[in-house]
Amino acid sequence: MTIQTKPIPALYTVYILRSTVRHASLYIGSTPHPPRRLSQHNGVSKGGAVRTSRGSLRPWEMVGLVSGFPSMVAALKFEWALTNPHLSMHIPSSSRLTVSRGTKRNGQPRRPAHSMGSILSNLHLLVRVPSFERWPLKLHFFVPDVLAAWKRWCATTKDALRPSLPVVKDFANDGPPSRATASTSAAAEAGQEDAEQARAPWGIYALPLDYEPIKEYVEKGQAIFEFEREGNCVVCRETIDSGRGLHAVCSNKDCEGVGHLACWSRNLLSASGSGETGILPIHGECPKCHGEVRWGDMMKELTLRVRGGKEVEKLLKTKRRRVTKAKAKAVDT
Repeated sequence: MTIQTKPIPALYTVYILRSTVRHASLYIGSTPHPPRRLSQHNGVSKGGAVRTSRGSLRPWEMVGLVSGFPSMVAALKFEWALTNPHLSMHIPSSSRLTVSRGTKRNGQPRRPAHSMGSILSNLHLLVRVPSFERWPLKLHFFVPDVLAAWKRWCATTKDALRPSLPVVKDFANDGPPSRATASTSAAAEAGQEDAEQARAPWGIYALPLDYEPIKEYVEKGQAIFEFEREGNCVVCRETIDSGRGLHAVCSNKDCEGVGHLACWSRNLLSASGSGETGILPIHGECPKCHGEVRWGDMMKELTLRVRGGKEVEKLLKTKRRRVTKAKAKAVDT
């Protein structure tokens, strides 16, 4: 059997959905395309979960999500753990916050009802457990009251998040989207115009759905390895054999520092000053340019380079296609 390998996806998320009609109705899901998924939940396009199909609870809104998952499988594992914190083996028994109080007819533990407080407290727990704490995750909040609830929990618990975990907010006009806004946002994905949203995308509509944000980084990596400009490893200083082994590139714009994967890992872990061990760092300093690098960004570029030929070709041809179309239009006129 052939194992199919893919690059780290441009985006994969685990999201929290809330009914704008009944805030107590919540849903947890995962998707690589939040705007499209929201339109499915709201019945604007085909798809969506049965649990969100009741018209009396629509429209739904995505009030927060976690991004940065290295694969679909990784996101699905996190989604299941967040949905079933009373059963997840990713959570040690001594740390479990949610406990089942009953059983189903088949004898299995009954899932406790979700509340925003329980979801956020278990989210806080999951990003700290060994299974997920070193992943390049980012937390996003899109409505003020959910962010406020998150902050209250963070102030209540004595367990702190790692400082390098990004927690960002993106509100529309500093307030939660109204029922009308949620409806038009979902409709926009189905092809209906929403001029205000087009001018200033926010929330899930501002998330990068493709590799465009790292296009220059990908172009740099392609040029370095295509023309064999690897040079010496920025860490061990040994010559890099072109075409042999895995090598990572500094993510900073004007730096072409290249190094062995193991060397980068060892250097970033030791430079953190926290006595970290293992093979998976989070971030650190490039030995060549001394700028900050994030391991997740470097691995996304590396996996695109070695596994994502089609994705890279599509990304780097985008600009050329636009120029060609512009020239053709000029000739016609």
